[in-house]
Amino acid sequence: MSQGFPDGLFDAAHHCLMQTAVAQKLLATEAVARAWEAGELALAGDSRVETIEAPGRPSRPELVESFRLPARNIGRREGHAAFIHALAHIEFNAINLAWDAVYRFRDLPRGFYDDWVRIAREEALHFRLLQGYLAELGHAYGDFPAHDNLWRMARDTAADALMRMALVPRVLEARGLDVTPGMIERLANQGQRQAVEILQVIYRDEIGHVQAGSRWFHFLCRQRGLDPEAHFQELIEQYARQRIRPPFNRQGRDAAGFSQAELDYLEALL
Repeated sequence: MSQGFPDGLFDAAHHCLMQTAVAQKLLATEAVARAWEAGELALAGDSRVETIEAPGRPSRPELVESFRLPARNIGRREGHAAFIHALAHIEFNAINLAWDAVYRFRDLPRGFYDDWVRIAREEALHFRLLQGYLAELGHAYGDFPAHDNLWRMARDTAADALMRMALVPRVLEARGLDVTPGMIERLANQGQRQAVEILQVIYRDEIGHVQAGSRWFHFLCRQRGLDPEAHFQELIEQYARQRIRPPFNRQGRDAAGFSQAELDYLEALL
């Protein structure tokens, strides 16, 4: 493969995952996605899967516990910039989560890798949009503190693709489907047209990302002889009950592969 990347997809995904500089991670993500789509990368690579305590990331933002993050008043310029920064941090982590899924989980159908390479590329686009807007607000990624909750869940689900698909796309990312429409409405009411347009792109794509999580969760449940609805409930009770809170966007979640029984179950937890 060109540009000095390894020849196999798994090694290429690891290369993207471990880039510490933001610009290099974005460039590597685009290059590997293009190579995969062009058929220039084999579905192969180093047989060893490393334990990754932390992905490649810049020295800033400072990572703190989520309860230490200050409240953001998005109606004021600095609070609005902090809000956009928080979204950019989510998208940056989502790039790493997508590449980790490609790198970590082997022996799955090619469609799994098609989905998560595409998702890595789309998350990188989301980050670029937010990064550019943040610059217009006079800030850069790293200017505000952030938390590490997304990668913690990646570590917790590193041993099992089924758990990863259930608890990252279908819990953490699905939360974005619930809250983003309200964010869009609030920003529209404030006349924040550019932020609204970016969030509309993100929301559209995130439905597809959660849908991919649903698709592969169901595939893995069938492979193991598990009932998807019952097993999803078991995983929520064991690992993520405290993360379930309103509002629920039933229309968005339905489009992303949630059954009506699953949605009824989630709402009954409240």
